[in-house]
Amino acid sequence: MQTELNSGDKMTRAEFHRVYKKMPEDFKAELIGGIVYVASPLSYGHGKAHVSLGMVLGTYEVNTPGVDAGDNATVLLGEDSEPQPDLYLRILPEYGGQSRTNREDYIEGAPELIVEVANSSRAVDLHAKRADYARFGVMEYLVVSLKDDQVHWFDLRSNKPLKADSNGIIRAKTFPGLWLDTRSVLARNLKKMLQVLNEGIASPEHAEFVKSLAARRK
Repeated sequence: MQTELNSGDKMTRAEFHRVYKKMPEDFKAELIGGIVYVASPLSYGHGKAHVSLGMVLGTYEVNTPGVDAGDNATVLLGEDSEPQPDLYLRILPEYGGQSRTNREDYIEGAPELIVEVANSSRAVDLHAKRADYARFGVMEYLVVSLKDDQVHWFDLRSNKPLKADSNGIIRAKTFPGLWLDTRSVLARNLKKMLQVLNEGIASPEHAEFVKSLAARRK
Protein backbone atom coordinates (compact mmCIF):
# COMPACT_ATOMS: atom_id res chain seq x y z
CA MET A 1 0.00 0.00 0.00
CA GLN A 2 1.42 3.36 -1.08
CA THR A 3 2.24 5.78 1.75
CA GLU A 4 3.73 8.79 -0.10
CA LEU A 5 3.18 10.83 -3.25
CA ASN A 6 5.76 11.45 -5.96
CA SER A 7 5.47 13.21 -9.31
CA GLY A 8 4.69 10.68 -12.03
CA ASP A 9 2.90 8.20 -9.79
CA LYS A 10 -0.22 6.72 -11.37
CA MET A 11 -3.19 6.07 -9.13
CA THR A 12 -6.92 6.42 -8.70
CA ARG A 13 -8.45 9.44 -7.00
CA ALA A 14 -9.51 7.32 -4.03
CA GLU A 15 -5.94 6.11 -3.44
CA PHE A 16 -4.48 9.58 -4.01
CA HIS A 17 -6.95 11.17 -1.60
CA ARG A 18 -6.20 8.58 1.10
CA VAL A 19 -2.45 9.20 0.93
CA TYR A 20 -2.73 12.98 0.50
CA LYS A 21 -4.75 13.36 3.71
CA LYS A 22 -1.78 11.88 5.62
CA MET A 23 0.81 14.24 4.16
CA PRO A 24 2.15 17.32 6.04
CA GLU A 25 0.02 20.47 6.04
CA ASP A 26 2.42 22.41 3.77
CA PHE A 27 2.65 19.63 1.16
CA LYS A 28 0.82 20.19 -2.12
CA ALA A 29 0.13 17.66 -4.86
CA GLU A 30 -2.53 17.19 -7.50
CA LEU A 31 -3.93 14.27 -9.46
CA ILE A 32 -4.40 15.16 -13.12
CA GLY A 33 -5.57 12.46 -15.52
CA GLY A 34 -4.52 9.76 -13.07
CA ILE A 35 -0.95 11.12 -12.72
CA VAL A 36 0.45 12.76 -9.57
CA TYR A 37 2.09 16.17 -9.80
CA VAL A 38 3.90 17.40 -6.67
CA ALA A 39 4.16 21.18 -6.51
CA SER A 40 7.50 23.00 -6.52
CA PRO A 41 8.30 25.86 -4.10
CA LEU A 42 6.49 29.05 -5.12
CA SER A 43 8.21 32.27 -6.18
CA TYR A 44 7.59 35.83 -5.01
CA GLY A 45 6.01 36.62 -8.39
CA HIS A 46 3.61 33.73 -7.99
CA GLY A 47 2.55 34.97 -4.58
CA LYS A 48 1.99 38.54 -5.79
CA ALA A 49 -0.05 37.47 -8.82
CA HIS A 50 -2.02 35.02 -6.70
CA VAL A 51 -3.07 37.55 -4.07
CA SER A 52 -3.99 40.19 -6.68
CA LEU A 53 -6.15 37.79 -8.68
CA GLY A 54 -7.70 36.59 -5.43
CA MET A 55 -8.70 40.15 -4.58
CA VAL A 56 -10.27 40.53 -8.03
CA LEU A 57 -12.33 37.36 -7.64
CA GLY A 58 -13.22 38.23 -4.05
CA THR A 59 -14.43 41.68 -5.08
CA TYR A 60 -16.54 40.16 -7.83
CA GLU A 61 -18.03 37.68 -5.32
CA VAL A 62 -18.99 40.48 -2.91
CA ASN A 63 -20.87 42.24 -5.69
CA THR A 64 -22.49 39.15 -7.19
CA PRO A 65 -24.82 37.22 -4.83
CA GLY A 66 -24.82 33.53 -5.70
CA VAL A 67 -21.15 33.44 -6.72
CA ASP A 68 -18.39 31.88 -4.61
CA ALA A 69 -14.63 32.51 -4.91
CA GLY A 70 -11.99 30.31 -3.33
CA ASP A 71 -8.26 29.76 -2.96
CA ASN A 72 -6.24 26.52 -3.02
CA ALA A 73 -9.22 24.26 -2.31
CA THR A 74 -9.24 20.60 -3.29
CA VAL A 75 -11.68 19.90 -6.11
CA LEU A 76 -12.99 16.38 -6.72
CA LEU A 77 -13.58 16.13 -10.45
CA GLY A 78 -13.56 12.45 -11.38
CA GLU A 79 -12.14 9.02 -10.56
CA ASP A 80 -8.71 10.07 -11.81
CA SER A 81 -8.71 13.81 -11.12
CA GLU A 82 -8.23 15.76 -7.91
CA PRO A 83 -6.68 19.18 -8.60
CA GLN A 84 -6.01 21.95 -6.12
CA PRO A 85 -6.24 25.08 -8.29
CA ASP A 86 -4.76 28.38 -7.22
CA LEU A 87 -8.18 30.05 -7.45
CA TYR A 88 -11.69 29.30 -8.58
CA LEU A 89 -14.96 31.10 -9.12
CA ARG A 90 -18.19 29.14 -9.14
CA ILE A 91 -21.93 29.58 -9.09
CA LEU A 92 -23.37 28.11 -5.91
CA PRO A 93 -25.57 25.05 -6.41
CA GLU A 94 -28.68 26.75 -5.04
CA TYR A 95 -28.26 29.33 -7.82
CA GLY A 96 -27.92 26.71 -10.53
CA GLY A 97 -24.18 26.02 -10.30
CA GLN A 98 -22.66 22.71 -11.33
CA SER A 99 -20.54 22.00 -8.23
CA ARG A 100 -21.34 21.40 -4.58
CA THR A 101 -19.60 21.14 -1.22
CA ASN A 102 -19.70 17.61 0.20
CA ARG A 103 -19.90 16.43 3.80
CA GLU A 104 -16.11 16.44 4.14
CA ASP A 105 -16.04 20.11 3.02
CA TYR A 106 -14.49 19.41 -0.39
CA ILE A 107 -15.84 20.73 -3.68
CA GLU A 108 -17.35 18.06 -5.91
CA GLY A 109 -17.84 18.86 -9.57
CA ALA A 110 -16.32 21.52 -11.78
CA PRO A 111 -16.21 25.19 -10.76
CA GLU A 112 -17.27 27.34 -13.70
CA LEU A 113 -13.93 29.22 -13.72
CA ILE A 114 -10.49 28.03 -12.61
CA VAL A 115 -7.37 30.21 -12.34
CA GLU A 116 -3.76 29.02 -12.24
CA VAL A 117 -0.60 31.10 -11.82
CA ALA A 118 2.11 29.27 -13.76
CA ASN A 119 5.87 29.42 -13.54
CA SER A 120 7.63 26.05 -13.35
CA SER A 121 4.19 24.42 -13.81
CA ARG A 122 3.48 26.19 -17.13
CA ALA A 123 3.58 23.06 -19.32
CA VAL A 124 1.24 21.16 -17.00
CA ASP A 125 -1.15 24.09 -16.57
CA LEU A 126 -1.47 24.78 -20.30
CA HIS A 127 -1.76 21.17 -21.43
CA ALA A 128 -2.57 18.37 -18.96
CA LYS A 129 -4.65 20.54 -16.63
CA ARG A 130 -6.38 22.34 -19.47
CA ALA A 131 -7.42 19.01 -20.99
CA ASP A 132 -8.59 17.65 -17.64
CA TYR A 133 -10.58 20.76 -16.78
CA ALA A 134 -12.28 20.69 -20.18
CA ARG A 135 -13.04 16.98 -19.80
CA PHE A 136 -14.88 17.51 -16.52
CA GLY A 137 -16.85 20.62 -17.47
CA VAL A 138 -14.90 23.66 -16.30
CA MET A 139 -16.26 26.43 -18.51
CA GLU A 140 -13.44 28.98 -18.47
CA TYR A 141 -9.78 28.68 -17.58
CA LEU A 142 -7.34 31.48 -16.84
CA VAL A 143 -3.57 30.89 -16.76
CA VAL A 144 -1.16 33.68 -15.86
CA SER A 145 2.23 32.54 -17.18
CA LEU A 146 4.98 34.40 -15.34
CA LYS A 147 7.92 33.00 -17.29
CA ASP A 148 6.84 34.53 -20.61
CA ASP A 149 4.58 37.36 -19.32
CA GLN A 150 1.42 36.01 -20.93
CA VAL A 151 -2.20 35.85 -19.81
CA HIS A 152 -4.17 32.97 -21.34
CA TRP A 153 -7.95 32.82 -20.91
CA PHE A 154 -9.73 29.87 -22.53
CA ASP A 155 -13.39 29.19 -23.18
CA LEU A 156 -13.14 25.44 -22.63
CA ARG A 157 -16.61 24.80 -24.08
CA SER A 158 -15.47 25.92 -27.52
CA ASN A 159 -11.76 25.15 -26.89
CA LYS A 160 -10.89 28.66 -28.01
CA PRO A 161 -9.04 31.50 -26.27
CA LEU A 162 -10.84 34.62 -25.11
CA LYS A 163 -8.90 37.51 -26.59
CA ALA A 164 -8.19 40.86 -24.98
CA ASP A 165 -9.55 44.00 -26.60
CA SER A 166 -7.35 46.88 -27.80
CA ASN A 167 -7.04 48.06 -24.19
CA GLY A 168 -5.81 44.68 -22.99
CA ILE A 169 -9.06 43.80 -21.22
CA ILE A 170 -10.60 40.31 -21.27
CA ARG A 171 -14.29 39.95 -20.45
CA ALA A 172 -15.47 36.65 -19.00
CA LYS A 173 -18.39 34.97 -20.74
CA THR A 174 -19.64 32.83 -17.87
CA PHE A 175 -19.42 35.67 -15.34
CA PRO A 176 -20.62 38.90 -16.98
CA GLY A 177 -18.88 41.96 -15.57
CA LEU A 178 -15.74 40.05 -14.65
CA TRP A 179 -13.26 42.19 -16.57
CA LEU A 180 -9.53 41.57 -16.28
CA ASP A 181 -6.93 44.12 -17.36
CA THR A 182 -4.18 41.80 -18.55
CA ARG A 183 -1.55 44.53 -18.75
CA SER A 184 -2.12 45.42 -15.11
CA VAL A 185 -1.88 41.76 -14.11
CA LEU A 186 1.58 41.51 -15.66
CA ALA A 187 2.63 44.92 -14.28
CA ARG A 188 1.39 43.94 -10.79
CA ASN A 189 -0.82 47.02 -10.74
CA LEU A 190 -3.59 45.94 -8.40
CA LYS A 191 -5.17 49.40 -8.23
CA LYS A 192 -5.74 49.41 -11.99
CA MET A 193 -6.96 45.81 -11.96
CA LEU A 194 -9.64 46.71 -9.42
CA GLN A 195 -10.55 49.89 -11.28
CA VAL A 196 -11.24 47.93 -14.47
CA LEU A 197 -13.11 45.24 -12.53
CA ASN A 198 -15.35 47.86 -10.92
CA GLU A 199 -16.18 49.20 -14.38
CA GLY A 200 -17.30 45.72 -15.31
CA ILE A 201 -19.34 45.38 -12.14
CA ALA A 202 -21.08 48.66 -13.00
CA SER A 203 -21.99 47.41 -16.50
CA PRO A 204 -25.56 46.56 -17.59
CA GLU A 205 -24.55 42.96 -18.33
CA HIS A 206 -23.44 42.44 -14.74
CA ALA A 207 -26.71 43.87 -13.41
CA GLU A 208 -28.61 41.49 -15.69
CA PHE A 209 -26.50 38.55 -14.49
CA VAL A 210 -27.27 39.38 -10.85
CA LYS A 211 -30.98 39.42 -11.69
CA SER A 212 -30.74 36.08 -13.48
CA LEU A 213 -28.96 34.48 -10.52
CA ALA A 214 -31.65 35.74 -8.13
CA ALA A 215 -34.32 34.26 -10.40
CA ARG A 216 -32.57 30.87 -10.39
CA ARG A 217 -32.30 30.63 -6.60
CA LYS A 218 -33.94 27.54 -5.16
